[in-house]
Amino acid sequence: MSGRAAAEILTIGGVRRRAGDLLKAAGIGNASQEADWLLASVWKIPRHTLLLDGERTVSQIQAERAWACLKRRAERAPLQYLLGTQEFCGLDITVTPDVLIPRPESELLVEETLRAVAGLTRPTIIDVGTGSGCLAVALAREALDAKVYAVDVSWPALAVARSNAARHGVSERVRFVQADLLGAFSAGSIGDVVVSNPPYIPLRDLDGLQPEVARYEPRLALAAGEDGLVYHRRLLQETPALLRPGGFLIMEMGYGQAEAVTRLARERGAFDSVECRMDAAGIERVLVARVGTGEA
Repeated sequence: MSGRAAAEILTIGGVRRRAGDLLKAAGIGNASQEADWLLASVWKIPRHTLLLDGERTVSQIQAERAWACLKRRAERAPLQYLLGTQEFCGLDITVTPDVLIPRPESELLVEETLRAVAGLTRPTIIDVGTGSGCLAVALAREALDAKVYAVDVSWPALAVARSNAARHGVSERVRFVQADLLGAFSAGSIGDVVVSNPPYIPLRDLDGLQPEVARYEPRLALAAGEDGLVYHRRLLQETPALLRPGGFLIMEMGYGQAEAVTRLARERGAFDSVECRMDAAGIERVLVARVGTGEA
C-alpha cells in the first residue's frame, strides 16, 4: 500500500474497515468479527483495543503485516491456521496445516470415552489418528489415572500433538506412537477403549467441500476411499483383538454413514452392543461398540 491509500488506513479504525470489506467481498460470513480476531492476533493486542482506540495510528509495517494475513484469509485459508489455535473441550489447541482442525462435534468422542472408562482403575485409552492430539489431551486432562496412547501415521502431526500435550501438562501420561492405525500394537487385550475420529470423506466428495477444507486441510486426515468407510472397516476388524472383554470402540462418522457403519459393526460379530450417539445437530455422529465379555 502506498500514497493516499496507505495514508487513509494507517489507523486502527481505517485498517478495520478495509479488513472487514475485504473479507466480506471474499464471502466470509462473519467478516467483521474475523477481521478483528486476525488484527488482534497479528498486532498482539486485546480485541477491545480495536474497538476503543480506533484513532491510534499504526505503522506502514504493521499495516502491511496485517494485510498479508487478511489476504490469506480472503483466499480462504482457515482462520484457525492463521490464528494458530482452536478451542476444544475448553482447551486452546495448537493447530497447523499438518493437522485437521478440531470440530465441536468431536467433543462427543471425549464424552463417550469418559463414560466408558468411568469406574475403571488406570484405564488404557488408544486414540487412533490423533492429529492435533485434541482427543488424547482432553482425555488425559479429565481421566487423571488413565494411560493414553496417541497414534498417528504422520510424524508432523505427532509433533503438533506433543506440543499440545506439553502445553496442557499431560506429556508424562500420553505416549505418542507413529503407526498406521493399530499396526504398532500386538493382539493381547491391552486396551479399555479405542477412540478415533478417522478420515471419512468419500474421494468423490473432497473437491465439493468448503474451500477452507478442500484446499487447506490435510487430505490424509480426510479421504477414506470410494465410500468413506475404509478406516471404519479396518478399525472394526483390528480393534477387538486389542480390547479387554467389555472394552469399547468409539468412532466418529460422517453425515449419513451411521446405518452402514452400524451394519458393519454388527456383521463383525465381535461386539455385544452397537449403538449410535447423536451430536448437538441431531446427526448420528458417534458409534459406540462394546466387545463381548464372554458371559452368557
